[in-house]
Amino acid sequence: MTLHGYSTPRTPKGGAGLVPPPPWHYVGDFLVVDFHADPDAAVSLLPEGLEPFAEDPGRCAAVFADWQSFSEGGDELTDPVRGQYKEAYLVVPALLDGAPVTLCTFIWVDQDFALARGHIQGFPKKLGQVSMTRTFNLDCVASPQLAPGSAFGATCSARGRELVRARVKLEHRSESGSLHTDPPIVNVRYFARLAAGRHDDPQVNELVKSRSRDRGVSEIWEGEASLELFDAPGEEHTMLAPVDVVRGYRFTFGYTVDDLETVKELS
Repeated sequence: MTLHGYSTPRTPKGGAGLVPPPPWHYVGDFLVVDFHADPDAAVSLLPEGLEPFAEDPGRCAAVFADWQSFSEGGDELTDPVRGQYKEAYLVVPALLDGAPVTLCTFIWVDQDFALARGHIQGFPKKLGQVSMTRTFNLDCVASPQLAPGSAFGATCSARGRELVRARVKLEHRSESGSLHTDPPIVNVRYFARLAAGRHDDPQVNELVKSRSRDRGVSEIWEGEASLELFDAPGEEHTMLAPVDVVRGYRFTFGYTVDDLETVKELS
């Protein structure tokens, strides 16, 4: 009997896989804080194949996203526990063949399917808990609007320890948005071996560039921001501790993923 499924567990019917086959459709509310970290720390995280962004190597961003997603023909929209999730991540700038790109260095997500789907794409996802201020289609005290003076916050924790905290107070519509919004994201797909004597010889080690289509973005708002990173056992994200905070941004973004570009096989 043939087993089916895009991801494990694979079964005769193919309906139990943790990650359904692409395309995957996404839309999410974003809270982004641009900041500067120690340039040497940011550059030290760059894998083989990427060069430092010489103009501003310490420029980073903390990103929080409240996602809704579904697969082609899937019913996740009416079974939202299988399609909704939140995540938080830190990115640094780099150059790939002389062109600007963004590298995802640390990322936490609160759903197992999103973690596995991220690993397929090369995102170094770990489980965490993420909370974000919401806005609703009702002008009331409990729902901050996209308007001057509205305040939004976000936190990320893992294993019961707070890791990241961000605050943004909106001032006006943004003409440019975050400097990390436009460059494509690059990641490293890395899968280790367990065979004795080959622990340092990964099964997969490749630099990949994200591809997406049908992209859409809402009006972007910006304002003053604050960002804190907290130490925790088993975490190293504080190597990117803010030296200064630039600006914060709030917007909604959607796109579809069904492709990935392998840039280079790494040694």
